[in-house]
Amino acid sequence: LLMARGKVKDQMIDGELVYAYAKTDRLGDMEEFTSGTNTANLQSIGERLYDERLYKAAKIIYGSIPNNSRLASCHVQLGEFTLAVDIAKKANNPKTWKEVTIACVDAQEFRCAQIAGMHIIVHPDHLEELAAHYEKHGHFEELMSLLDSGLGNERSHMGMYTELAILYAKYKPERLMDFMKMNTSKLNISKLINACERHYLWKEAVFLHTHYDEFDSAANTMMAHS
Repeated sequence: LLMARGKVKDQMIDGELVYAYAKTDRLGDMEEFTSGTNTANLQSIGERLYDERLYKAAKIIYGSIPNNSRLASCHVQLGEFTLAVDIAKKANNPKTWKEVTIACVDAQEFRCAQIAGMHIIVHPDHLEELAAHYEKHGHFEELMSLLDSGLGNERSHMGMYTELAILYAKYKPERLMDFMKMNTSKLNISKLINACERHYLWKEAVFLHTHYDEFDSAANTMMAHS
């Protein structure tokens, strides 16, 4: 390949040379080659290496392009979670943040998960999926801590308050009433009423019915569960 490259400039020759360096673990040579002038389709080679789980080599490729989303994925696969968070800041898109957060949760790297998760919970479309992942693995305290920290964010929304209230209903019922009194206007009341009834929190359900102007339902709950 090096001999052929001396005769002609060709994208496939350069690409195969990069791939050959990666497969023979000559990462120093590969890094030097990719940082210089070449015609290789580095994105395509990077995908090929990533699919073959040659993450160290793929990391060099994505760093040289640069493709920060895929670079963050490489750091995740290599267990380099702090670096993954740093690169995700440069990529700054929900898909990358979600991938990094979920990987950190799976590895129980909760400090990194919280940093990354703060960029996900502000998106209502992604909040429930992320919360479900935390819950599935039994990390309730860490999820509540993440949501509680996120409430101070200027992009906080009703879904975050409601999700945290539902978690209190499930796991910390003693904290729910005070939380509801402080944030009544920020809650999805009908959704939270269902959670309270599922977990037999009748006093809290009555409070919510009253603030939802459902006085008949409040009275019925009081009579049925006095």
